[in-house]
Amino acid sequence: MNKHKSNKEILGFDDTWVLLLGIPVLSFFIPLLFFKATLADGLVAYFPEWGISLMYTVAYWTVCRTIFIYFRRRFPGHQETRKRIIYMALAVLAAYAVVNQSLDYVHVLLDHKERPGVTQFDYTVGTLMIVALVGTLYESAFLYDRWKRSIIEAEQLKRENIESQLEGLKSQVNPHFLFNSLNTLTYIIPEDPEKAVQFVQKLSKVYRYILEIRDKKLITLKEELDFLHAYLFLIRERFDENFHANIQVPDEALSLNLVPLSLQILFENAVKHNIISDERPLHITLWVENNRLAVRNNLQRKRQAMPSTKLGLQNIRNRYAFFSEEKVDVIESDGFFTVSLPLIWQPAGVGSQ
Repeated sequence: MNKHKSNKEILGFDDTWVLLLGIPVLSFFIPLLFFKATLADGLVAYFPEWGISLMYTVAYWTVCRTIFIYFRRRFPGHQETRKRIIYMALAVLAAYAVVNQSLDYVHVLLDHKERPGVTQFDYTVGTLMIVALVGTLYESAFLYDRWKRSIIEAEQLKRENIESQLEGLKSQVNPHFLFNSLNTLTYIIPEDPEKAVQFVQKLSKVYRYILEIRDKKLITLKEELDFLHAYLFLIRERFDENFHANIQVPDEALSLNLVPLSLQILFENAVKHNIISDERPLHITLWVENNRLAVRNNLQRKRQAMPSTKLGLQNIRNRYAFFSEEKVDVIESDGFFTVSLPLIWQPAGVGSQ
């Protein structure tokens, strides 16, 4: 989760050297630029001015940095950028008023004499310049880091989509699947020609779906379920009463999104790695809870499972990481294997290209 990220990850860069060098340098020049201080009397005579400026700079810089980190943890999503900036600006202004009042009190206690000709407006401009500079520095670094990451993630997502398509195609085109599907079809044709036609139509729909979603990053749950029903028809014809799928999805969840072929991969894994027989039928349940889609099967592993491509669950995790801070949960307990996928809301058009 975002709350476990380090400050470096939140800020977008390691600001250690910026703190060590930026604060002293900025505080050195602020009196010269805004408060009519000079070096005419030498550096030693300038130290009190520098010290007061350093006190203000450290306070404003530290407070601003803390506010930026807090709100970036609170509103990490791209869609929350506007809200985050508004809240940060309001928090910075409120903090500025409090800190400025406190520092002015300390300033009086130190009995530091004001320079002739320097107005309250000059002090306000100088302190606000510190706040503006710190804000610009951190926000620019953060946006640059986000832009750089988005490019890397886009390339990664592109690879993951290609791998997902290959995974889907492999699971459908591999000799085992073709042999089992054709063998099932051979038995159906003489017994029920109409069902044989339906079987071929479902098989065609499975292939067509994989080709149609090749350019999509997200798919609605309704579209994925339409494909899944065709896929499950083939599985049921193969295993008959030994395979049971219970799908419970409310209508309001159908417009939410998930990564394409994720359900096919989960059901395929369950069939591939578990015993399915008259004595030990396989039961798979799919339901929606708290905007998450859960797929659970009773666990009865084969002693020698088919070799895994290692693209399944990790592929789903990697693709989800691009769209959501929520994780793909995998739970194995009490004789059940459960995978929980976050359902994603996206504006129209995001799922394509």
